[in-house]
Order: sequence, then structure tokens, then C-alpha cells
Amino acid sequence: MPPTRSSVSHRGSRVPALVASAVAAAGVLVVWRVFVTTRTGQLVDQAAFDGGAYGRTRLWRVAEPVLDVVSVPFVAVVVLAAMTLAVVRRRPLLAVQVALLVGGANLTTQVLKHVVLTRPDLDVGDRLSNALPSGHATVAASVSAALLLVVPRRFRPLAAVVAVGYTVATGVSTLVGAWHRPSDVVAAVLVVAAWGGLALATRPTEVAGADHPAGTHAVVVLLGLVAVATGVPAALALRHTYVLVTEAGRVTERADLITAYGGGALAVVAVTCAAVGALLWSMRAAETRGAQLRGAEVTGAGR
Repeated sequence: MPPTRSSVSHRGSRVPALVASAVAAAGVLVVWRVFVTTRTGQLVDQAAFDGGAYGRTRLWRVAEPVLDVVSVPFVAVVVLAAMTLAVVRRRPLLAVQVALLVGGANLTTQVLKHVVLTRPDLDVGDRLSNALPSGHATVAASVSAALLLVVPRRFRPLAAVVAVGYTVATGVSTLVGAWHRPSDVVAAVLVVAAWGGLALATRPTEVAGADHPAGTHAVVVLLGLVAVATGVPAALALRHTYVLVTEAGRVTERADLITAYGGGALAVVAVTCAAVGALLWSMRAAETRGAQLRGAEVTGAGR
């Protein structure tokens, strides 16, 4: 029996979320392959890590309280609150999606870091063991994504901004504290984005109402612009560090180390903005498609 028009539309509405999930998952492997399994990549990442030593004493006063928030009780409270809100809104499937997103992302990070994505010793001299993906960044990004999933549509633009702010603050704070390298944080955000896409793919296509706040589109565009505005200088800093590594073997000058560190921090901002923007756009696309499908069915039934 050929698929009906409704079933085709139903699957089609999942495409943006599934594509975002696949791209993010592939991104995790690319980051690991480049910055963990190659000596040049490790040296570039190490330069950014070493650059964080400059100004650390002052910046740590801000970073430490941010990192202190992340804990198992914190995750439990946030997940419980998000699931409770979903149930209050009479969206039990949404509660399951929140658990899937947060649980899946954090479990995946631990499995990848300790079992799957090994870190070869390439004589770089780093003092960190394998730390990709970052557990702290995964927690921050996953609870932020859960917030984005569970709040009513009219609050999503604000939730997206909060999600980016908290995730970036936590990720950059791990760099300040020398807990992680930039690649660890970027990989963590991509892990959450992959699970976020999978969670969105289970959302009901047909939802009540078709209206979206004007701010949704504006925030998606804004996040895209910020991703580009921070991604370009991050790429330039990466290229600068790469050239130094390939020509001199190591980065030693203070200005170059700070450039690498700044580029790593900007990369965290760029990837986070892109990931949250993609999830927000995927949610809007799926719900808009569902509303169009329902409207078509209502029109057809009235004929």
C-alpha cells in the first residue's frame, strides 16, 4: 500500500531535526579525528589550553561559581522540573523527550570519553588525560536544550538566548580553569545537538496552534549571525596557530598563545549559537509543517 499524503508529510517534518542530529554526530567524530588523533591537532589544541594561563587568576573568580553549579543534584532537579512542567502542560511525551535528551547526551559523553574515543600519546606534553567530550559542558548544554524543548512557544526566543549564555559561560569557564581544551567543549555541544535532534524527531507533528512569536525567527537569524561573526575569527586564529605549529613545531610566544586561546573560546561561542539556532529552527519547521498538514486535512474534510 503506497504511503498516504499525511504519512509523507509527517515524516517530512522530521527532516530538519534528523539532519541537524546527523551533522552534529559527524561533527563530534571530525573534532576527535582532527584534534585528538593527530599530533598537529593536539599541538593546536594545546596552544589554546596553554594560552588560558594568562589572566586566569582574575577570570577564575567569575568562572568558578559557574562551574560549581554543575552537579548530579543540579541535573536531577532541572530534569525533574522540566518533566513536571511537561506533565502540567499535558504533554507526557515531552517529559520522555527531556529524559531522553539529558540522559542520552550525558551517558554518551561518558561512554565516548572513557571507552570509545581514545587519546593517543603523540609526545605533545599535555597534562590532561582524555577529556573529549567535556562532561561539564554536556551537562550545561543538555539542561539548556531541555529548557528549550519544554517551555511554551512564546518563551522559546528567551529560552534560546538563556541556553546559549549558560552553555557558553560553562564551556569557557572550563577553559579558564584548565579543566578542558576547546575541542572537548565543542564536542560536548555537538553531542547534545545530536541528541536534541533525535528528541525533536519524536515530537508530534500536529500541535495546537500555528502561530510562532515574531522573536523566534529573529533569534534564529541573530544566532546565525553571531555564529558567523565568532566563527570567522575563530577559524583565522586556528589557521594562525596551525601555521605556527607546522613551521616551528610549538607555539611559545605569549601573543600567539592568547590568540589560540581566544580562538578556542570563540569557537565554543560559534558552535553553541549554531547548535541552539538549528534546534530552534527545527522545532519551528516541524510545528509549522504539522499545522499546515492539519489545515489541509481540515480543508479536505470540509469539501
